[in-house]
Amino acid sequence: MDEDTPLLVIVDGANVVGSVPDGWWRDRKGAAERLRDHLATNGLPGHPSPVELVLVVEGAARGVTSVPGVRVDPAPASGDDRMVELVAEAEGRPCLVVTADRELRRRVTELGAEVTGPRSVRG
Repeated sequence: MDEDTPLLVIVDGANVVGSVPDGWWRDRKGAAERLRDHLATNGLPGHPSPVELVLVVEGAARGVTSVPGVRVDPAPASGDDRMVELVAEAEGRPCLVVTADRELRRRVTELGAEVTGPRSVRG
């Protein structure tokens, strides 16, 4: 892998949004859009550019669109399964998955990804 290849950061949208009880359940799409915009503005604190940010959304948040700096990937079914697919497709590229989900953490670390919790992107 080329050393200039940016770190692939895959954000578990549902898990990160759900990590703060701020009323997100009343407007799941709006909460995912706020997270997307926060990521686009702030990137991944503590990680120098370049990084490629992918926000995986599911359910009611599937209508969220990409913006410059954040690609939104609407999972056709399980968001966890889609994130595992993205890590597998990266084929040795450095990957960081942002989630607190224990089972997802286990699945992606088996494929070589690193993991961090929602606080790393929530600020």
